[in-house]
Amino acid sequence: MVIGAAVVLFIASFLSLFSYDCSGGIDCSRLNSPNAWDSLGILMSIFLAGIIGAALVIVGRLTPGRKVVGFDLGQFGAAFTVFALWTAFWTIIDVSDAGAGLILGLLASIVLAAGTIAGPLVPALKAPIVGAPKPPQAVQPPYGGQPGQGYGYPGAQQQPYGAQPSQGYGYPGGQQGQPGQADPAQAQAAQAQQSAPQGGAAPAGDFTPFWFAVPVARPLYGEDGAPNPIAELAPGTWYLAVEQRGQGLIAQTQDGRRGVLQDTTGIQRG
Repeated sequence: MVIGAAVVLFIASFLSLFSYDCSGGIDCSRLNSPNAWDSLGILMSIFLAGIIGAALVIVGRLTPGRKVVGFDLGQFGAAFTVFALWTAFWTIIDVSDAGAGLILGLLASIVLAAGTIAGPLVPALKAPIVGAPKPPQAVQPPYGGQPGQGYGYPGAQQQPYGAQPSQGYGYPGGQQGQPGQADPAQAQAAQAQQSAPQGGAAPAGDFTPFWFAVPVARPLYGEDGAPNPIAELAPGTWYLAVEQRGQGLIAQTQDGRRGVLQDTTGIQRG
């Protein structure tokens, strides 16, 4: 919305600022109708001010947190667009015969100022611009886990999918183990998994539920095999694996929904 209004404002700067009444035998073909580039004051206060404001708003969205003399770039951009709208409004009122350049410039300034002001207020306009960096999300420990232990905590060695921890952490269906001792249920599951054929699914009776997190956002498909995903697993959130199905996992989200996670590469066990 902001980018489109800035493009229209740039095009309007090349159109005529004034219109002439060619009735009464006046030859309008000999009249030289000026545009914004022939008037430095109008060019800088309306057209370039709006374009500069739009550029500052876009840069502020791409690099959040960057400030100039204590003010956010988006705030500077919004101020420029409001100033451009203010000047365009009073300029077109003062001119008796406004041309296409002033009229289109006023309309573009209205859309530009509305977009920059409504951006932080309307949820639909808060979506990040493509390519904007996402803030890092902290990985929360699973229920019952202690910081500094297990998988995915600072200072702890991460193990690949299928490996069993050397300490029990109270997974569903298992017993709490002592430090330095492996959980018997998990040891049996690991032994059964190693004895299973390569690429085959582990028997349902030997599967121990566990908590896991995904490295990147991944779709969760329905257990009925429908092609459309029913949910999306987000990084930084722990989910419960309740069953193994082929190369995938039956995962349960925090709101109780269950589905098939087909891509289990690089998941982080809790």
